Amino acid sequence: MPALPWPYLALLSVGYCLALAYGKLAWTAAISIALLLLAGYAVRQRQIPVGRFLGHALFLVLALALALHWMPGFFNGRAIPTHRLTDDAAPFAMYLNQDKPLIGFWLLLACPWIVGRRPFGLSILATALGLTLSAILALGGAIVLGMIHWAPKWPDHAWLWIANNLLLVTVVEEALFRGYIQGSLSRRFSHLAHGDNLALLLASLLFGLVHAGAGWQWVLLSGLAGIGYGLAYRFGGLGAAIATHFGLNLLHFALFTYPMLA
Repeated sequence: MPALPWPYLALLSVGYCLALAYGKLAWTAAISIALLLLAGYAVRQRQIPVGRFLGHALFLVLALALALHWMPGFFNGRAIPTHRLTDDAAPFAMYLNQDKPLIGFWLLLACPWIVGRRPFGLSILATALGLTLSAILALGGAIVLGMIHWAPKWPDHAWLWIANNLLLVTVVEEALFRGYIQGSLSRRFSHLAHGDNLALLLASLLFGLVHAGAGWQWVLLSGLAGIGYGLAYRFGGLGAAIATHFGLNLLHFALFTYPMLA
């Protein structure tokens, strides 16, 4: 098995400590942790092949439940109260989640191959290209759709937003959608001539669909952004995908209407 990705685990751990400072856990949170440990054991063992399949299936169910805040015992603290970042923006609030980051911990510990290590120079280039493409497609698309416009700002709580978005949001989402889903599909489709491209597009489609609750515009824009993230992952590994995703979010937050026009 690949070595554990300690730098990513360290980043996620710092973010999780921050989340714990704003919220709290009840003893019932142990249910999720126990089930994740069971899924991890099933995936890592080699004696029973069907057990590995069941472990992945259990994880996917738990990941959905944790992402939707269905599992008990997590009291996510509100770090930024509801307000408008600019006069014409929709109201915005931010919570530091304690449940969703468990998805990232599980992936990094149970499936360390998702990191997809690449040479540093290649990762930097992949990040630059992925971020450029994502910005053109997603931010450009949002402007065309009339969802955002130029609105540079740097609010007092910007550093808290950065910590949450980098350490908890993008690490977890990229570990799941690019590392786990795109990486797994690439392996599954390795016999196809364009298997890597198909894996990238399917992962981007799924990433867009999880934003369906915000409307079709966000499905479209998130899916387009996912193409840039996917290319960054394909050629630069998980670090490049995280940097690309965070870079786009930071551009959106600092330079344009956030989260969108009211």
